[in-house]
Amino acid sequence: MKIKILSLFILITATAFSQENSKKPVFKKRVLESTEVDFLASYYYQDGSKSAVSGGIGSEKLTDVASNIVVAMPLNDDDVLTIDLGISAYSSASSSNINPFNSSGASQGGEDDDKVAGSKAAATGPYGTPWQASSGASKSDQLVSVVANYSHSSDSRNFIWNTDVSFSNEYDYTSVGFGGGIASLFNEKNTELSLKVNAYLDQWRPIYPTELHEYSKYGSNFLNQGYFSGVSVLDQNGVSTTNYLPSAFQTVNAVNRNSFSASVGFSQVLTKKLQVSVFFDAVQQQGLLSSPYHRIYFADKANFYIGQPQYISNYESTSNAGVYKLADDIERLPDSRFKIPVGARLNYYINERFILRTYYRFYSDNWDIQSHTASIELPVKLSDKFTVFPMYRYYTQTASKYYAPYETHLSTEKFYTSDADLATFDANQYGFGVNYTDIFTAGKIWKFGLKNIDFRFNHYKRSDNLNANIATIAFKFVMQ
Repeated sequence: MKIKILSLFILITATAFSQENSKKPVFKKRVLESTEVDFLASYYYQDGSKSAVSGGIGSEKLTDVASNIVVAMPLNDDDVLTIDLGISAYSSASSSNINPFNSSGASQGGEDDDKVAGSKAAATGPYGTPWQASSGASKSDQLVSVVANYSHSSDSRNFIWNTDVSFSNEYDYTSVGFGGGIASLFNEKNTELSLKVNAYLDQWRPIYPTELHEYSKYGSNFLNQGYFSGVSVLDQNGVSTTNYLPSAFQTVNAVNRNSFSASVGFSQVLTKKLQVSVFFDAVQQQGLLSSPYHRIYFADKANFYIGQPQYISNYESTSNAGVYKLADDIERLPDSRFKIPVGARLNYYINERFILRTYYRFYSDNWDIQSHTASIELPVKLSDKFTVFPMYRYYTQTASKYYAPYETHLSTEKFYTSDADLATFDANQYGFGVNYTDIFTAGKIWKFGLKNIDFRFNHYKRSDNLNANIATIAFKFVMQ
């Protein structure tokens, strides 16, 4: 029976091959006519009052400037190679307080203790505050990333497969990724079914809050050695003490974080004016899923500080300009997380001037977070070249079962975080965009014609008082 089936398969394959080669050559439109270059730039600014680095309170001021160059090159009629090179640089008041004592004293205005080995300068009167940025090296960093994608389209253009590899690196984190996908079009390209899988193999180079780093380095006598040699630790009453001992802290063992995802998408043109698409994702993460520099303060442990004692009584107020509380431990989260996002898009062509674009997503994971996202965009075509589009996005989520606010967790718990991103909150985002398109690429730079300019601005406001603004601009050039 197996021989018969194999013989039949060979016969069908040979017949199909013979028919394919007997066909006369036909003209094929190239998937991509010529090389395209996209240049994207963005500016992001945020401010808030629930810094995870400071255990759930403190400044969240952050600025980030990012740019990407995306080059799409046709290799032949059917194949396209796309290279995406990105770099971003940020400055953060929150992350600067991994070492909050850089403004004076212990570090003598130098670098973060995790970035400069062997720093043992004596200290006199160091201080810090969760409400202001420190001057340490951790206040800024750069992220560099590169993604290469290769795609192939069948002669009919009804089947596409692609594969990609990626790499990104910053001071304490490296990520290597790879993946691929397929897409098939039916019903005269009115129906599309796609599948995509990705894997990211990441690695931390953990940095810890200064006080916990020194404890792990010198043990119970750390207050008399190294970085804090000669520094006074204060109790809740502002009295010098040697009782501070963060015995709950241990350095992390596993430093890997692996993420695996699969996505299924379906798109259908329902009428000449209406298109709908749906997607379903499954994401599995394993490894170190917490951030080693996020502090935790336990409600059942005594408080200890470094700095100016007059500010202890109003530590949680922005008027605190000179004292910083020492951590009991770092954020601890499970080493596994499973996520399921499900979403849909609906686009409706109203007339030659208006298009309605809508989006909805439901998200759930096994950390008990559930969220809903809904957005709407209304492009308005002012002319053949200019389009403006107002945008609105709403987001709401429930809290993770491992989250509790500042100084609320108990030392008897196994997992804990005070990162407000895992709390309950709502968010509104308002924005607008302007798009310029010239299909004839009248504007030119060297051998490239300018095809498109896209500018967007959004304001983001969260119910926990986190506010952000982001502006992006993109240029598309075509080689002529």
